[in-house]
Amino acid sequence: MCRSDLHAFLQALPKCEHHMHLEGALTPSVLFQLAAKNKIQLPSDDPAFTSPSTLAERYNQFTSLDDFLHYYYIGMSVLMDASDFEALAWDYFTHASADGVVHAEVFFDPQAHLSRDVSYDVVLAGFMAARSRANSEFGISSELICCFLRHLPAADGLATFKLDAVHASFSSGQVVGIGLDSSESPFPPELFKDIYDAAKASGLKRTAHAGEEGPAAYIKGALDDLDVSRIDHGIRLAEDPALVKRVAEQQILLSVCPISNVLLRCVSSVAELPIRMFLDQGVRFSINSDDPAYFGNNYLLANYCAVQDAFGLSKDEWSGICEAGINGSWCSEQRKEEMLAKLKAVVTQFRSKDAA
Repeated sequence: MCRSDLHAFLQALPKCEHHMHLEGALTPSVLFQLAAKNKIQLPSDDPAFTSPSTLAERYNQFTSLDDFLHYYYIGMSVLMDASDFEALAWDYFTHASADGVVHAEVFFDPQAHLSRDVSYDVVLAGFMAARSRANSEFGISSELICCFLRHLPAADGLATFKLDAVHASFSSGQVVGIGLDSSESPFPPELFKDIYDAAKASGLKRTAHAGEEGPAAYIKGALDDLDVSRIDHGIRLAEDPALVKRVAEQQILLSVCPISNVLLRCVSSVAELPIRMFLDQGVRFSINSDDPAYFGNNYLLANYCAVQDAFGLSKDEWSGICEAGINGSWCSEQRKEEMLAKLKAVVTQFRSKDAA
């Protein structure tokens, strides 16, 4: 809980999350349970894997994005059948509901599973089951975004994109867009232009991680070479004033992940993030949790609280952030109108309290 007297308001806000990796919802306790269930041998030469508590403690000591990714990919190895993927996603949606999330656009990494002989259909079936349940039980709408791993050859990503099962999920609308994640440096966006050109031709939405550990030039490359409509992270945008102006004018949404940025050593504190500059310059952004099970179980509300503690934003500023997130979502216009109406109701409710 944040120290601000706005906490109840932050809790009540109808939130959209645009930057959350479903595989990043794998808690140490669930990881050990699934390893036992699926007879997966965890590394015996790493003391972090002694118990869930020692693994959780190791997660508090990441030194870089690549250090985190080392454990992230080991964690994925325990996910084998559709029920595993459903349980993983359901755990996320349970936390999301408690935090006031009404719409989530979530990433998954098919290449990491295909390389382990886990089929795309198995992964998709588990995630679709959890999404359906989250919608019926929590009222959370959601979209799936298929991410490609930039540390692997671009040709591997393109081959994955062309798989029949993958294309079927695009055609059916089960997956609405693509993304680009994993190690950012030294893998500039233009390496993946063929995948993004194919995605554009297929009518898919497009986003990409850029400007997390990579330079602002990677943000420009994602816009120019990949023709994305959204940038994931994007915090190093602040280094290029001309690009800041362009992003603001084109209403490109940044999906900022405050606690992740601190724990992966991109900044030393949330207060170092260019949140105030983004607000002053009209840059649209949403607040997100990234990989919460690896970052101290800090789900979306904790990230809102961290930003409030660092910047002391007003209710109007938070309302604007939520509105930008709603308008920047990839759901239907009808769903956006529903969420905007809910946002208006929450703001009106708290203004009435303030006036009383």
